[in-house]
Amino acid sequence: MPGNSQNASKRATSKKGASFGSGGKNRSGLKGRGKTLPADERPWHKGYSGTEKLPEKTARKQEKERRAAAAEGRAPKVGIPGSKDTTWGRGGGRAAGLTRAQATRGRATGPRGPRVAPGRKSNPTKEGPELLLGRNPVVEALRALVPATALYVAQGIDIDDRVAEIVRTSGDRGIPILEVSRNELDRMTGGVLHQGIGLQVPPFAYEDFDDLVNASLEQTAPLLVALDGITDPRNVGAVIRSVAAFGGHGVFMTERRAAGITATAWRTSAGAAARVPVSQVVNLTRAIKAAQKAGFTAIGLDADGETDLYQLEAAIGPLLVVVGSEGRGLSRLVGETCDLRVSIPMASDVESLNASVAAAVTLAEVTRRRLYS
Repeated sequence: MPGNSQNASKRATSKKGASFGSGGKNRSGLKGRGKTLPADERPWHKGYSGTEKLPEKTARKQEKERRAAAAEGRAPKVGIPGSKDTTWGRGGGRAAGLTRAQATRGRATGPRGPRVAPGRKSNPTKEGPELLLGRNPVVEALRALVPATALYVAQGIDIDDRVAEIVRTSGDRGIPILEVSRNELDRMTGGVLHQGIGLQVPPFAYEDFDDLVNASLEQTAPLLVALDGITDPRNVGAVIRSVAAFGGHGVFMTERRAAGITATAWRTSAGAAARVPVSQVVNLTRAIKAAQKAGFTAIGLDADGETDLYQLEAAIGPLLVVVGSEGRGLSRLVGETCDLRVSIPMASDVESLNASVAAAVTLAEVTRRRLYS
């Protein structure tokens, strides 16, 4: 019967005919993609210079991501053309003093220009973006034109003058304002006191050490503070706040085995880190020697120091105050490098003062001597 052949091995399909081409429809798929673009011409690469126009496809993707981030209440995961330098701090590049909208236009600058010498690069931290918390630190950051990527505001926050200024300034600068629940803000901050406000900022950029010293020498009575291995960012922030309060001209510390300018340090400084230049050095001993060569007298705070703080005649001239770490105090080499070891007289048998408290007492006495000398 037709269709019921007894030969099971008989070929059931017809013989394959000639192969047909695509008619040119896949011709573009056979072409190569051309040469590989350099990193500074690829918008998705971290080395992108920001001067070339974004490809249409990349621009659409970035715009889609920004809209999705706004709908989900989070910061967008895209960059801004023309704002390659996104670090912040007195040592940052030109873009560090711009708002996000200004960085896109590439024209306006902040009230303070960068203090990095030509040919030198700022030294940003290696950590990722952080949240500056608290109303005073956030408002100080915005006044100092610290670049920010998002402002988080807790639902039901009590509106005062600082909050109103924060929201108004963020809106004027084009910073995304995201309203989140208090529980979500608690989770984001790890339970740290935030007062219902958090400002997401890129890594901090430090001042160049040579620029720090040279700029301080231009002042009438130069005053610097060096931190010898302080590991608690709250102490770092407190020292910076004291330096700002008593007219100091800068702070420097080591890059390794010491706390830097983190969100915690910024919050403790109550925003003073925006006004005081901060530098990091590789070797603190060499940095102290360089400052001494420039004309500074280096004094190390030591509970067993031979010089009484209230008898410190060197307080009148260019002065470098070296503060030791929590617990062990000054390291041996740093202590030997200092011109004087200074002790703070105490009425009771307290073993020692906290590092930031000792720095504040010393700076207050130096200021008093300079005012009434």
